[in-house]
Amino acid sequence: MTANKFDCRGNPVSNATQAAVEGLDRAIDKLRLYQADPLFEVDAVLADHPDLAMGHAFRAGLLATTADKAFEPELAKSVAAAEALMPGANERERGHIQAVGAWLSGDVEAATEHWGRTAMAYPRDLTAVQLAQVTDFFLGYSTMLRDRVARVLPHWDTSVPGYGSILGMHAFGLEEAGDYAQAEAAGRECVERDPRDAWGVHAVAHVMEMQGRAHEGIDWLAGTAAAWTGPAGLFSYHNWWHKALFHLDLGETQAALTLFDEQISAGGFGQALELVDGAALLWRIAALGHDVGNRWTLVHDNWAARADDGFYAFNDMHVMMAAAATGDDAMAHRVVAAVRRAAAGSGTNAMMSREVGLPAVLGLAAFGLGEYAAALDLLLPLRGKANRFGGSHAQRDVIAWTATEAAVRLGDRALADALIAERLAAKPQSPLNRLWQSRASGLAVAA
Repeated sequence: MTANKFDCRGNPVSNATQAAVEGLDRAIDKLRLYQADPLFEVDAVLADHPDLAMGHAFRAGLLATTADKAFEPELAKSVAAAEALMPGANERERGHIQAVGAWLSGDVEAATEHWGRTAMAYPRDLTAVQLAQVTDFFLGYSTMLRDRVARVLPHWDTSVPGYGSILGMHAFGLEEAGDYAQAEAAGRECVERDPRDAWGVHAVAHVMEMQGRAHEGIDWLAGTAAAWTGPAGLFSYHNWWHKALFHLDLGETQAALTLFDEQISAGGFGQALELVDGAALLWRIAALGHDVGNRWTLVHDNWAARADDGFYAFNDMHVMMAAAATGDDAMAHRVVAAVRRAAAGSGTNAMMSREVGLPAVLGLAAFGLGEYAAALDLLLPLRGKANRFGGSHAQRDVIAWTATEAAVRLGDRALADALIAERLAAKPQSPLNRLWQSRASGLAVAA
C-alpha cells in the first residue's frame, strides 16, 4: 500500500492500491452515468480493500442519495466504517466523511456544504460535485443546482474524464434556474459526448417540459433511449416518466399508461425514487378523471411499507397520493401522523415537514375525499414555497395541477380562471391547459 494514489481525474486517494483506485473509478463512472451497478463495483473494491476510506465514503454517499429510509441501516454501516478510518484519511476524504455523517444525523444542509466545500478545494472531484448537486435537488436549491457546478467548470475541459457529465449537471442546474437556452445547449453537448449520460438527456427533457415542447420532448427521449435504457439504465424509469408527462400534455393518456406498464413500473417499485414517479404519474392521470385500473396496487403496497417513516417530506406527499387515491383511510392517517412526528423533531426534514410536507399531505387527503375547498386552502399557500421540500419544478407542479383540478371541480370560476391563466402563460399551446380552460368556461360566474 502507498500513502496516496490518484484517481483518473487527479484526486488523491489514501491507503490505496492502483487496483483499488481503478475499481473506485469504475464505480464513480457508473454513478455519473446512472448505470448499473455502482454499489456492486464499490462493494467489490471494499471486499479486497476494507481500509479504503474513500470507498466507504462513496458507498455512504450513494446510499444517502436514495432518500429512502429502507437503506439507512446500510448507510449507517458505511458511515461508521468511513469515520473509523478518518484519522488516516486525507483532507478530501475527510470532507466526504463529514458529509455522509451529517446526512445520517439528519442535517442535509450541512452535508451539502461539506460536499460543496470539498468540490471547491478539489474541483475535479466529480463525486463531490455530483453528490452536492443531488443534495441541492433534495433541498430545492434551484440556483445552487447551477452555481455548485459553475464553480468548478473552469477546472474542466475535454482532457478530463467525465467532462460531458459535468456539462450535463450544469445543464440541469441552468434549467432549474430558468436559463433554458444555455441549459439545452449544455445538455445536448453532454449527450453528444456520451449518449449514455441519462442526466444530460434528462436535463434537455426538463427544458422541453418547462417550455411546453411536448412533441419535441417525446422525440428527444425516444431518439436517445437506446443508449440510456435497458438493464444497465438505473435512471430509465425517470426519463420514461418525463415522456409520459409529454403524452399527458397532449391528451395521450393511453400512451402514458402504457409507459407506466412497460417502463416506469419495470423495476417493481422497490425504491422510493421509483415510487415517487409511479405515484406522481397515476395521481396526475386520476386527477383528470381517467380510470387507471388496478395500477395503484403495486405502488400502494410498496408505499404502505413506508407510510410510518416520516423520512423525507417530499416522499411523504407521494405516499399520501397512494393512500388518498385508493381510499385507504388508515394509511392516510398513518402518513399524517408520521409527518406530524417529523415536523415536531429536529433536522432538515423537520423544517420541510412543517413548512410544506404537512399541508401537502393534508391537502391531497382532502382532494381524495372530494373536499375541494379544504384542499385549495391547504395547497394554494404552498405554491410559493414548495421548493423548500425539494424536487424539481416539473415534479412540484403536481401541487398546482391538483389545485387547478380542485378549483374546476369546486366550480370556482374566478379561481379556476386564475390558475389556468398561470399555466397558459407558461405553456400557451398546451392541449391540457386548453382543456382545463374549456372546462372552466362552462362554470357559472359568481354574482
